[in-house]
Amino acid sequence: MRKILQTPEEEVWKLVRAAWAVRKKFFGRRARIHVLLNARSGLCPEDCAYCSQSSAAATGVDKHPLVPKERIVAGARRAAQAKAFRYCISTSGRGPSDADIEALCGAVREIKEEISIEICCSLGLLSAEHARRLKAAGVDRVNHNLNTSERFHPEICGTHTYADRIETLRNVKTAGLDVCCGVIAGMGETEEDLVAVASALRELDVDSIPLNFLNPIPGTPLAGARALTPLWCFKILSLFRLANPAKEVRVAGGSEVNLGELRPLALFAANSLFVDGYLTTPGASAGDTHRFLEELGFEVEECRQELFAAAG
Repeated sequence: MRKILQTPEEEVWKLVRAAWAVRKKFFGRRARIHVLLNARSGLCPEDCAYCSQSSAAATGVDKHPLVPKERIVAGARRAAQAKAFRYCISTSGRGPSDADIEALCGAVREIKEEISIEICCSLGLLSAEHARRLKAAGVDRVNHNLNTSERFHPEICGTHTYADRIETLRNVKTAGLDVCCGVIAGMGETEEDLVAVASALRELDVDSIPLNFLNPIPGTPLAGARALTPLWCFKILSLFRLANPAKEVRVAGGSEVNLGELRPLALFAANSLFVDGYLTTPGASAGDTHRFLEELGFEVEECRQELFAAAG
């Protein structure tokens, strides 16, 4: 797989065409949109070097506790209006408390009664019990990224381990939830690290792989990192598509910054993307995203009631 990353720059578009052939085989021209809610911001004791909400950052981001249920439900309505397939609820912190889980489960139950949309939660480290409660409430998927290889992980985080993340993924899978697990490229990792984490995700048989491209935010330990170019990003996209051909691959944080005007072309390797911003940084609007998807001939796949019936 390392040969994919070593593709000469003049042949990158041939590589993207190969990724497109695989993407088209499994997903056709369907594309999924996701909307993300930062339901608790900042206030995190972890020291992740890439994160604007961590204890290691001096970014001045907005800090607030878990938002009320009404705001979480309202966010789901906005996601449905954007024709999102999935609504992603994220909270900062090492992991949720029992009270957090109870509040989130109440919000999810209310959403499911009203709106045809899948729900993903990104809540940090999860116990087996918390994962079971989320499943029972109607959560469809949990996100918990590996972020990088096991070798490189200590370079970006010292307050929890790679093994801690693997344990959370196992708890999520055991509970019967879909697993969303991805990476952040551009943190100083090597080609071998990228290949290792692509292989790890294949071995873990995750359902969805969000590809984040480091947006080096001032005030974070990685503020000075500038390792990415658009062509390098397309090599990474192709690597993860070809290594995990039948999985959902998502264009995620930092793609606007690192791909620029070429970002729409990432959908020839990936098959889903975020709209209306990320946790603490802005992103492309739903309106602009729908326009470029239409121009490129993609069909937005919405989450409809019959999909839930089929899944049941």
